Amino acid sequence: MSLIPTPHRLLANGVLLAVLAGSTGALAWQVQAWRYGQQLERQARLHVDGLNQQAQAAAAQQQAEQDKRLALERRLSASEQTYYRVLNDVQRDQSRLRDRLATADLRLSVLLDATAKPANGSVPATAAAGSVVHGTTRAQLDPAHAQRIISITDAGDQGLIALAACQAYAKEVSTPK
Repeated sequence: MSLIPTPHRLLANGVLLAVLAGSTGALAWQVQAWRYGQQLERQARLHVDGLNQQAQAAAAQQQAEQDKRLALERRLSASEQTYYRVLNDVQRDQSRLRDRLATADLRLSVLLDATAKPANGSVPATAAAGSVVHGTTRAQLDPAHAQRIISITDAGDQGLIALAACQAYAKEVSTPK
């Protein structure tokens, strides 16, 4: 026979059942929390992986754009050097021409229209019978006027070279590579 009376035994069995039910419930809660923890960890890992992929894609795109920019800068630099060299060559040639005109080593002349009649109605002078010059009639320009003409052509040449450089730049920048 048992030493514990029946009502107390029922109470003890009830308490024991409650403790067992509570620990089973706690165990169920623990297992469920463990499963949710794994799911949250997996989701966090997937989120971090997605962010890493986006960061890598953005870095790759940025590198590609930077490479394009550097290639364009190299092409523009080469183009600029070419046009600078052309401009220097033209300026050097113009300077030599001005020097030759100044030293009378070279004279500029213009063609005269042999068929034009003088405006004042006078008769043009006839060429000497013993002249060895064949072809059109030419007149030499005053050296000061020749210098001014060379200056004008120099400015025109520089303008044309600058225009060509600008057109090449605009074409290079606007053409996708």
